[in-house]
Amino acid sequence: MQHSRWKLARERKLVDGYRESPEIEQERQEHRLSMALAKAVYDRRTELGLSQAELAARTGLTQAKISRIEGSDTIPTLPLLAKLAKGLDASLNIAIDADDARVTLTAHNAA
Repeated sequence: MQHSRWKLARERKLVDGYRESPEIEQERQEHRLSMALAKAVYDRRTELGLSQAELAARTGLTQAKISRIEGSDTIPTLPLLAKLAKGLDASLNIAIDADDARVTLTAHNAA
């Protein structure tokens, strides 16, 4: 088998004009958004020096739920996102464009 014929998806797009189906592109966008939320929650939690169990206690969620959020294994509801932001003492910002999705947690200023 000639491995030199294998191409990454991005190479196929550039060279061959290959396009994935709209369903696959949508799934990739959803996954990127989920991963962005997971990273933002993890980064803010570790910045605060909290364990998953401590964050769970602050939010009224379980440690398992925090783990699933950080592992991007769940689709959070708006009330859950509000609990996370409050527990992380931050504002949750989500920006969704056609080709990009960004999630940030901005720390509240200490009064």
